[in-house]
Amino acid sequence: MKLTRLFLVRHGQSEKNAERRFGGHSATPLSALGKRQALATAKALEKERIDLIFSSDLVRAVQTAEPLSKLLKVEVQKTQAFRERNVGVLEGLTFEEAAQKYPEDYQALITRDFLHVIKNGESYFQLLQRVSTKLEQILAENEGKNIVIFTHTGVICFTSLYLLGAINENTKNTPWLVTSNCGICKFEFRGRKNVRLLAFNETSHLEKITGNDAFASK
Repeated sequence: MKLTRLFLVRHGQSEKNAERRFGGHSATPLSALGKRQALATAKALEKERIDLIFSSDLVRAVQTAEPLSKLLKVEVQKTQAFRERNVGVLEGLTFEEAAQKYPEDYQALITRDFLHVIKNGESYFQLLQRVSTKLEQILAENEGKNIVIFTHTGVICFTSLYLLGAINENTKNTPWLVTSNCGICKFEFRGRKNVRLLAFNETSHLEKITGNDAFASK
């Protein structure tokens, strides 16, 4: 079978990341640090023979994808499917504000209640449904290609758990797989039943920018 490689990349630090606020579906751009991270990430991925670039259509993800697109002259294919979880009433709030104003929704979020639907938002399960549907389409149509998806921490967490077979329709609570801004995850496929995780949250390309604190811009 042909070897397919998939790179999942979290967006660079956004302005709301820097303020420790929930970004959700908001149109928050990259911070100055985030733009430097995006450029460093593009240079790190340049050598990976990328064939296809996909991105969440949210501005912070698109801005992270653009430097690689320019280097490789490969178009960024934007889609709502790879957006971050819709956090509804929590969007734009600091973590402390969310805990105080909406304790039930906040508690369900931090305990990774898989089925809890945030008021005016969605559940982690709904997030995974839209992401996995699009991902399976991309993998089926692009066997043997090198594919990068610029997306968000929640998407990467649940996509990774899904690809590794760690969650299913009976899941109630999940672990949280932490990814740094512009952390890179690498998967290999030889058919959909042969999945290898080669790297998770690779951040060595960011050392000159964020120093030894890999989670400085979490």
